[in-house]
Formats: sequence, structure tokens, C-alpha cells
Amino acid sequence: MHTRRIGDVEVSAIGLGGMPMSIEGRPDEARSLATLHAALDAGVTLVDTADAYHRDAHEVGHNETLIAKALASHDLGKDVLVATKGGHLRPGDGSWTLDGSPRHLKEACEASLRRLGVEAIGLYQFHRPDPKVPYAESIGALRDLLDEGKIRMAGISNADPERIRQANDILGGRLVSVQNQFSPAFRSSEPELRLCDELGIAFLPWSPLGGISRAGELGSSYAPFARVADAHGVSPQRVCLAWMLAKSPVVVPIPGSSRPETIRDSLAATRLTLTAEEMAELDAV
Repeated sequence: MHTRRIGDVEVSAIGLGGMPMSIEGRPDEARSLATLHAALDAGVTLVDTADAYHRDAHEVGHNETLIAKALASHDLGKDVLVATKGGHLRPGDGSWTLDGSPRHLKEACEASLRRLGVEAIGLYQFHRPDPKVPYAESIGALRDLLDEGKIRMAGISNADPERIRQANDILGGRLVSVQNQFSPAFRSSEPELRLCDELGIAFLPWSPLGGISRAGELGSSYAPFARVADAHGVSPQRVCLAWMLAKSPVVVPIPGSSRPETIRDSLAATRLTLTAEEMAELDAV
């Protein structure tokens, strides 16, 4: 497995996003555990989750608990960097709400520590800016958690360039990752990707294949990805992830998956080399 770095930790160049295993339309637990174990067998050492990855109001942290169970029941589980997030909430009606207050983030971190069964969270990320709370206060909570040893590394999600710079300043240069939406369907995070490349901060695209409901349509929606896929005899999804990896050495895609075969196909993107002409064609989409 090819590797990249998040902070001082070496991780697989492609991680696994856990959200599809816990929200609406999720598979049964047995298939989710099989997917997580297949990812570990194939060399994944980065798994991304969040306390808000759940379906019903009473099951906060469903995905964290699931991942902890999968890692504890696999010989390679101890080698995995678990990245989780706080700051989003799900009332149970399908909606997503926000609480970026320092008090909530610190309480959420404590709860995540218990669910994951660790003394310090490997990578803790502020999930999304809360317009009711000054951004500096939310990031200040991450700084406190770092200083207290509750988290080993700090990241942010859904942030623009100004907030990336602000967060890095507040954290004293210790910001290690930015997790933003990025895919052929969502290219507006290109400035954030370029800034992360400049600063040497890991850029973790979420929904890199277009999201749970659209990932299967990637090739039919974006013909260049289908053409390049046909030329290599692989899936358009594999081409998409290889394209992202080739854009910068700081990119670490985290495709969501709920089936062993899809995560295996995603991981094969680390072995796919695209030509300069193919990259230009895909960049032009």
C-alpha cells in the first residue's frame, strides 16, 4: 500500500470513510464489519468517522462504536489512525444541526474517547463552522484538547482558505489536516487544496466519488473519466481517486464504502498511473 502523511503519522494513501455504514440506508452490522476488515486486510491505516454519523437520535456515535468494534476484532486494528469529528448533531429527523461551542466540543471529545476506547484520539477534527459561535472559539477548544493530551492531532473540515490560515495560527502551526468536499462534481475546493499543498497540510476529500447516491453514476455523468477508465480496463471510480492522488502529495481521499468489493476497488487506485494527457483531460472536466 502506498502511503502519505498526516502530521507525523504515515497512513495509507487512501482511507475509508465510515459514514455510509451508520446513516440512513445503512447495511447490517455484519456487512459493515466485513467491509472494515476487508479494508484493513488491503492495507488501509486511516479510517474517518464522526460522532454525528448515526441515524436515530438515541444512537450518537454509532459509527465510532462500530469502528472500535471492527478494530478490536482484527489483528491490524492497532495500526490504524482513527480520525473523528465533533461539532455536528443529528436530531433523528434526517437533519444536521451545529454546535461549535467550546463546551460542546470538549464534551463531545470526551464521549468519543470513551466510545473509541482510547486515551487520546489520533486525529480530532472540527466538523463544520457554526455561525452562532466565533470560529476562533471553536478552534481554541481544539487547541486546549491538544495541550491537554486528549487528542494527538487536530484538523478542520468544511473550511475556506481564510479559516485554514486562522486555524493554523490559533493552533500554533499544529493544524495537520483539512477535510473538504471535493470530487468531479464539486471542484470549488481547489483553492483549499492548493493552500494545503503550499502549507504541507493533508487534504482529505470527502465524498470524492460524488456522494453515496451518485458514486455509481460517475462514469455516465463525466465522460472523460469513463474514457480513461476504458483505456486502463478499470472503473471510473478508480480513475477518479488516482486523479486526486496525482494532483498533490498531500491529498488523502476518504471514499465512503459499505461493501468489501468497493473499498478494494478504491484502494487499487494507488497502483494506477495516469499520463499527463489523461490528467489534463480530467482536470478540464
